Amino acid sequence: MKRRDILIALMAVAILGGNFVAIKVGVEHMPPLLLTALRFLFAAVPAVFLVRPPRVPLRHVLAFGFAFGVLQFGLLFTAIHLGMSAGLSSVVIQMQVFFTIGLAYVCFREQPAPLQIVGGLLAGVGVVVIGAFTAGGVDLAPFLMVLGGAFAWGLANTIIKAAGRINPLALVAWGSLVAPLPLAALSLLIDGPAIILSSLSHLDWRIVVAVGFLAYPTTLLAFPLWNNLLARYPAATVTPFALLIPVVGIASTHLLLGETITATEIFGACIVLAGLALNIWSAAGQRKTKHVGD
Repeated sequence: MKRRDILIALMAVAILGGNFVAIKVGVEHMPPLLLTALRFLFAAVPAVFLVRPPRVPLRHVLAFGFAFGVLQFGLLFTAIHLGMSAGLSSVVIQMQVFFTIGLAYVCFREQPAPLQIVGGLLAGVGVVVIGAFTAGGVDLAPFLMVLGGAFAWGLANTIIKAAGRINPLALVAWGSLVAPLPLAALSLLIDGPAIILSSLSHLDWRIVVAVGFLAYPTTLLAFPLWNNLLARYPAATVTPFALLIPVVGIASTHLLLGETITATEIFGACIVLAGLALNIWSAAGQRKTKHVGD
């Protein structure tokens, strides 16, 4: 990857890691599916009037919007609402890296380089260390929900690659328009109209800030930047950067929410960084070899 693109990836990762604080604050004051619906409603409604629809078949937009909005974040928000810590969620959701690379191999025959495989495995060990020894237990259902969200993220990444070179902001904006109605309907079914009306009539500044951060810096900035990189580079080159998200997620939830951070989590984060460094080194070596060959 070019140096500028590495910096863009790091900026996107910082925003995506910090967004777990907004999720945790939001689900403490509003039903999770309703919060998710508002996040995508406010991301879509201004953006679709400013950005042309992406030049892809409608099925790509619908599939991306459902995988990205309804499945990935509907499951993630619900899991955190049910007691999964925000920091641990930021770790488990990164299983998307391996789902993405696996789906890219199955669907597009993208073969990662040997060092990228080693780097991914090393970073995966770091994720397992953080997840297996993190402070506090977690129920199986929320854990499986986050794991399902990780698969949905990998599926969304695969849809992006299938769509090809498109305007990533357009795909995210118009894909966000797909999510609010199904999410609102699910919230109405699960939570009931009384809870929804009560939540909407008792909004405070914390909900406003949480929804704003989730809708704008996260949805309309970080994800389009991420999707643009994914469209231009092999999945095995881009997705390992997402392994930094748990590092940012654990640090931010510890500093701002007081969630416990342990020596084991710090150790696991260092392993993640080592795996990422190996992946970047491998990608740089591939680019240099390709340049010499040209």
